Amino acid sequence: MKPACDSLDQLCINTIRTLSMDAVQAANSGHPGTPMALAPVAYWLWNRILRSDPSDPIWPNRDRFVLSAGHASMLLYSLLHLCGVKSVNGQYEQLGELSVTLEDIKRFRQLESKCPGHPEYRWTSGIETTTGPLGQGVATSVGMAIAQRWMAEYFNRPDFEMFNYNVYAICGDGCLMEGVSSEAASLAGHLKLSNLCWIYDNNKITIEGHTDLAFSEDVATRFIAYGWNVTRVGDANDLKMLDRAFGTFFKESDRPTLIIVDSHIGYGAPNKQDTHSAHGEPLGEEEIRLAKRYYGWPEDTRFLVPEEVPVHFQQGIGKRGKELRTAWMARFADYQTKYPELAGHLYHMQHRQLPDGWDRKVPVFPPDAKGLAGREVSGIVLNALAATIPWFFGGAADLAPSTKTRLTFEGAGDLTGSNPSGRNIHFGVREHAMGAILNGLSLSKVRPYGSGFLIFSDYARPAIRLSALMEIPVVHIFTHDSIGVGEDGPTHQPIEQISSLRAIPGLMVFRPGDANEIVEAWKVIMELRHEPVIMIVSRQAIPTLDRTKYASASGVAKGAYILADSPDGCPEVLLLGTGSEVPLCVQAHEQLGLEGIKSRVVSMPSWELFEQQSEDYRRSVIPPDVVARVSVEQASVFGWGNYVGTQGHSIGMKSFGASAPLKELAKKFGFTVEHVVAAAKAQIARHQAHATAADR
Repeated sequence: MKPACDSLDQLCINTIRTLSMDAVQAANSGHPGTPMALAPVAYWLWNRILRSDPSDPIWPNRDRFVLSAGHASMLLYSLLHLCGVKSVNGQYEQLGELSVTLEDIKRFRQLESKCPGHPEYRWTSGIETTTGPLGQGVATSVGMAIAQRWMAEYFNRPDFEMFNYNVYAICGDGCLMEGVSSEAASLAGHLKLSNLCWIYDNNKITIEGHTDLAFSEDVATRFIAYGWNVTRVGDANDLKMLDRAFGTFFKESDRPTLIIVDSHIGYGAPNKQDTHSAHGEPLGEEEIRLAKRYYGWPEDTRFLVPEEVPVHFQQGIGKRGKELRTAWMARFADYQTKYPELAGHLYHMQHRQLPDGWDRKVPVFPPDAKGLAGREVSGIVLNALAATIPWFFGGAADLAPSTKTRLTFEGAGDLTGSNPSGRNIHFGVREHAMGAILNGLSLSKVRPYGSGFLIFSDYARPAIRLSALMEIPVVHIFTHDSIGVGEDGPTHQPIEQISSLRAIPGLMVFRPGDANEIVEAWKVIMELRHEPVIMIVSRQAIPTLDRTKYASASGVAKGAYILADSPDGCPEVLLLGTGSEVPLCVQAHEQLGLEGIKSRVVSMPSWELFEQQSEDYRRSVIPPDVVARVSVEQASVFGWGNYVGTQGHSIGMKSFGASAPLKELAKKFGFTVEHVVAAAKAQIARHQAHATAADR
């Protein structure tokens, strides 16, 4: 029995709806209501509007689609399947098989299915970003739109329009309630991102019930105040009005666009339409039968895909996308001939590669007992790198003068609404949006960085976590890294932030110990292709160590290394440190040596990198038989037990800080040479006593 639909458009729409209902029911888990409501919107956008080639879902100039309402994932999985989107591996090679098979849909939310509960970048080809936490998707889409404008300014030439894609995002009430969407929308309006279109599913339902429980603002007026173009579609099923709304977006040249679409969650389900029960739970077999009856769909079928539907998508998005991509590839071939350097840059950028000589301007710092602040050194290196890597740029959450992250070389400029090619982005006081926007930039293949004070990493944490989940090389530069903030007091002194960031899987945390460790850390960071990074540097000056006396800073490439050792290489005690406490460990090492006590200083700028080294290397740096160990870090001691052992000692913060000059704080909390030396001696004495007792 074939479905009774009055048009091919309606047949496709109802196929999306029924696939979504059936998948959620089979999984006994999921969110069927929004896919049922928004199927017409998604269908029209994908098959009539979107410039994307299903056979090459990473074509550089494709339009981007973001499902910010990630709980409606079956809407996206249905589209990926029906459009015939092909899978791509990590080497950017098309594999030819479907990204989402019907079997994957039947195994929605099950182990190893390409259809997990929320869309995941890198797991399922055709998904542009991982969404789940509401608001993240729309905020990330702002980064994608910024990237397009920057790439157009950098790469486009007369008769060679290499980048002109648009960015579309579907969001819901939850996305617009989350503060990150407000931050991102505000910046998007300020930057006049006319290539950005958000589609707001105004269904007035959340998990707890009707939105009037907690949400009653005038969304249209709010976005007009942000500087957006706002239009409305009174019925999600009205394809003519949808087409007109997208036409309004295309005509807009100076503002991002918000299309408010009024919809009915669970559309067609007679007992659950417009109720919160249609949001986050299966409809139930009987309700599905009734909904299918309403659609004119065979009631007893499961996962039915009429043969006309994939063909129709092939004739729509498939044909359009292939023609556009083929023309772009031919244009790129000519571009390579006429603009070989730019073409090389485009290729390198798209493949997350670095240009030749990318580190040629990076300095080496001479020994200096006074030294420089970590943030100053990082700023110098940052400028040296960005000057040779054109697509490496970023900014700060209103803190560039403090974080020293402003790019100052000739031509760097500010990225503004009238100057999309600037290399300095002013994110404003919007740490959360900054993190998500950086993700969007990275997903577009430019190399972004953002900066702020370490204490404010808490505000950016959701986006940082997603960058790790997506395995994209975003760089976060955090300064003011410890109680060294001093008089600003405990509200601005990070204590638990370093250890909590280290707890995020896949995130690389660097806390270098002097100027040349910062240099080497940056060299490691820039060659990473799939790991986001936290670069933590100090506000206060740190001595630049004499590398003719101590080990080369190149040891940073292994995450931890022996910086200073006893003459015979057989230390009695290990001093382990990071950041500004590494020179303190060195001073304690020198004092212990004067007293005839053999010690080893191990600088550990990146635990994650150290853990990737061979067991032999790790044991050579931290020998198991040297059990007297002291760690020194102006942060929570959480996690140091992995390195000092159960019997070791950690000098760190076990409380919040205080408002006072740095020298007073260092003395109060035990970050002095005398205290480190005393702790080392106590460790040696304790373990000698244990050894003597064991021999009796």
